[in-house]
Amino acid sequence: MIKVKNKKVILGMSGGVDSSVSLFLLKEQGFDVEGVSLNLNLSKRAQKTAGEVCKKYDVPHYVVDASKDFQKKVVGYFLKTLKDNKTPSPCLFCNQLVKIPALLEFAKKRKADYIATGHYAKVIKKEREYELICPKDTNKDQTYFLAFLSQKQISKMIFPLSNLTKKEVYQIAKKQNIKHLLEQSQDLCFVEEKSLPDFLERNIKNKPGKIYNTKGVLLGEHKGLHFFTRGQRKGINLPGGPFWVVDFDKKKNSLIVSNNKNEKSFFSKELELSGVNFISSNPPDKKTKILVRTRFRQPLVKANLSIKNDRAKLVFDTPQRSVTPGQIAVFYALPKGEICLGGGIIELIK
Repeated sequence: MIKVKNKKVILGMSGGVDSSVSLFLLKEQGFDVEGVSLNLNLSKRAQKTAGEVCKKYDVPHYVVDASKDFQKKVVGYFLKTLKDNKTPSPCLFCNQLVKIPALLEFAKKRKADYIATGHYAKVIKKEREYELICPKDTNKDQTYFLAFLSQKQISKMIFPLSNLTKKEVYQIAKKQNIKHLLEQSQDLCFVEEKSLPDFLERNIKNKPGKIYNTKGVLLGEHKGLHFFTRGQRKGINLPGGPFWVVDFDKKKNSLIVSNNKNEKSFFSKELELSGVNFISSNPPDKKTKILVRTRFRQPLVKANLSIKNDRAKLVFDTPQRSVTPGQIAVFYALPKGEICLGGGIIELIK
């Protein structure tokens, strides 16, 4: 239990309900709070709203420019991954490389003890280690997006919403008269028009090619392989569908699709991972049984994890559908999957 007397916390403020209610809760608990909005691609309206909430609770509000790091480490990574015909996971890298470091750096300058965010997650200290734990509201569990954080980072983090459901957060917001705030978050905060195809057309040159089925029959044309990901259904726009993306022929710039949702090649038994991160400073043994998900909100499944340095092999108990290179496999501890252990980048699928 954190002793709050004379403790200062820097709260990341997006202008939304979750971070605004977090501010109210931290103040109620007795923390000395300062609000910070990171200028990544946050709208002026969101910054203004965050400032208004801080003013309501008599809390200083600052705007910190982290846009250069964001463009290089998140947007740059996102576009490069798509060019490689992989599926990016920008939120994980943004938390690891931009948002959390920027908040920690500001906290250091302000001589604050902790940072806080409106994520639905929990941190507890067990002996000498800090663990990232799933929150009360399992439907809003955001530990997946925090799996690349380090022991040092989470040791300085507070998640005020850890023991609340989203419904309870809304109830608090209503009582505090802050329910009117920006509530809808974007999956890709840097897509200003909220249109991924428009964003890609501006930033990656289209390279039209052919679409074939798994038997080599020509079905149509595509505008560029970077618009698609393995297992994707939307946007193929072929008659006689629905169709799903099976694979890519990069040399011929061809898209391979199937109208059989149970196509054998959709299912993967084994994965190879790179950039493996464990939150604990004492990672599991070289071979261990875990629970894993390969995309946000996917049900946890059992797998065997074999580790070698920052690489790993993951073998599912049951083959999984539409696992895609570039996505993140996030590990959870048996038996219930309540502890997030870390994760790795999916490189190869078998």
